[in-house]
Amino acid sequence: MDQGVIRRKLAGAQVAPLAGGGAERAWPLALARAARGQLDLAVEAGPVRAERLSLTELLDLPPERALIALLEGPREAMGVLVLSAEVLASLIEAQTLGRVLSQPVVARKPTRTDAAMVADLIDAALEELQQALLAEEDLVWTDGFRYSSVLDGARPLALMLEDAAFKVLRCECELGGARKGGLILALPAEGHGRRPHRAAPLPGPDPAQEDQFSAALAQEVMEAEAELIAVLGRVRLPLSGALALRVGDLLPLTGAALDGVELTGRDGRGLAQGKLGQQRGMRALRLTETQGTRGAGAAVTVPQRPAEPPLPLPRAASA
Repeated sequence: MDQGVIRRKLAGAQVAPLAGGGAERAWPLALARAARGQLDLAVEAGPVRAERLSLTELLDLPPERALIALLEGPREAMGVLVLSAEVLASLIEAQTLGRVLSQPVVARKPTRTDAAMVADLIDAALEELQQALLAEEDLVWTDGFRYSSVLDGARPLALMLEDAAFKVLRCECELGGARKGGLILALPAEGHGRRPHRAAPLPGPDPAQEDQFSAALAQEVMEAEAELIAVLGRVRLPLSGALALRVGDLLPLTGAALDGVELTGRDGRGLAQGKLGQQRGMRALRLTETQGTRGAGAAVTVPQRPAEPPLPLPRAASA
């Protein structure tokens, strides 16, 4: 048998951890930026486990009910991105509900509609990854991949992917501060992407200028506008009930109390508790509890809106 063929087969079966490179560092940032830009969703990816696996070992990685997205790259190379059921459900909830729910995920098989809803996010994450690696060696095997299609399970991967070595990045993600799940990115180890572009080294930074820049940046950040929402009560409805709402319907706020108003950010995270009242003719919220502190605090004033007519009674059922 030809010695070159033997060497290629041995290389495909070789399994070894990868040295900590640019992709291992850039992948969590790429996920976070793509989720923020596409869905306004906070995603925090944990430490990345990077390794080199054969196709046979790769087929054993996808968990049950995971979405398996096929990726297409340069020279018809094929890779795969696996989203666990928890990650997929969180991304769908972020698009349909505006936030990630904390309850357990309902067990179901991913659909092509699910894949279509996350395809843009997948492409955005891969684009962020390659942009972050333009000057690093890992660009060669991560460059140029985009979403192609979705598979019904891991078994077709044996036919779709080349029997060669793959570089695999695995990590756990926290989505919207409410749920955790895993992702697996696997791309051919023999990359066909662009070579990295290394610019000439720049002169070292001036410590005095760095301190001045840090102070100016901190001031800009602290002056940024932060939108807070005072929540008097919440109503939980099935999606069918929410879609059926009409003008004139009455939604009872059970358990709502003026001394139990919750102050949240745009992402739905609770920041403080307060008591609703008035100050100088305007609605005001006196904080009674914040993250890390308890007890009475300062009053937060909310502009007084024009008086609104009371909600009508529920519509009477027809006889």
